[in-house]
Amino acid sequence: MKILVAIKRVIDPYVKIRVQSDGSGVEQHNVKMAINPFCEIAIEEAVRMKEAGLASDVVVVSVGDTSCQEQLRTALALGADRAVHIDADAQTEPLNIARILHALVKSESPDLVIMGKQSIDSDNNQVAQMLSAISGFPQGTFASKIEVDNGFIKVTREVDGGLETVRLRLPAVVSTDLRLNEPRYASLPNIMKAKQKPLDVISLDSLGVTLSQNQEILSVSSPPVRQGGTKVGSVSELIDKLKHEAKVIS
Repeated sequence: MKILVAIKRVIDPYVKIRVQSDGSGVEQHNVKMAINPFCEIAIEEAVRMKEAGLASDVVVVSVGDTSCQEQLRTALALGADRAVHIDADAQTEPLNIARILHALVKSESPDLVIMGKQSIDSDNNQVAQMLSAISGFPQGTFASKIEVDNGFIKVTREVDGGLETVRLRLPAVVSTDLRLNEPRYASLPNIMKAKQKPLDVISLDSLGVTLSQNQEILSVSSPPVRQGGTKVGSVSELIDKLKHEAKVIS
C-alpha cells in the first residue's frame, strides 16, 4: 500500500505569536517553524503502517516556497521514504491546496492520503474534505484509530455520543485527530540519513494547476488581554457577578 502524507509548515506551537504592526498577518521573520502538530500525527501513523508491513511506500508532500523543504527533511527523518515539494505560494487558500494535492494524487496514485485534520495557524479544517470531494475518494475525518482491512480501511473517531467507526474502500482520504498516536522524535542517525533520501521539486505548471484566490485577509489582530480572576465569598455573589458583570446568565 502506498501512502501519501500531506504536511504543512507552521510557526512552532511553543513560540509566542506576534501580530505585525500593520495588522496584515503574524510575524514570521526569524521565527522558529515546525511541522503542523496534526500533520506529525499523520506522518507517525503512516510510518507505523509501514513498520507493521501494511504499507510499502510513504511519500510526504508539502505545498509552499523552498523553506518548507526543511519540514520535508524532518518528515524523512521521522521515517518517510520520499518527499515532494510543490513550489507554490505558501499562503494559498484551502481549495487551492486541495486542487494541487488532487493533481499530485493523479500522478502518484496512492492507496491512502492522510493528513492532519487542521493546521494550527489558519485552523480551517477543510483540505481533507475538499480533496475527498474533488478526487471522488471516500473520507474518514478526525481519526482516533485506523485499521487496514483487506482493501478497506476502518476509521474510528470521537463523536458526541461516543465513538463512530466508518469502513472505507481504498483509495481514501483520512484526516487525523490528536488521540490517534504519539509522534516520535527524529534520532540523529535518521536525521543524517534523511539528507540522502530523494526530495523532488514540482512546479504548478507541471501539475497543470492554475490557482484562483477567492479569500482575502482583511486584518489580523491580537486577542483581548485577559483580566485577572477574583475570588468570591459565596454562590450568591458568584451568580450576581455572572448576571451583572459577565452577563453570561440572566
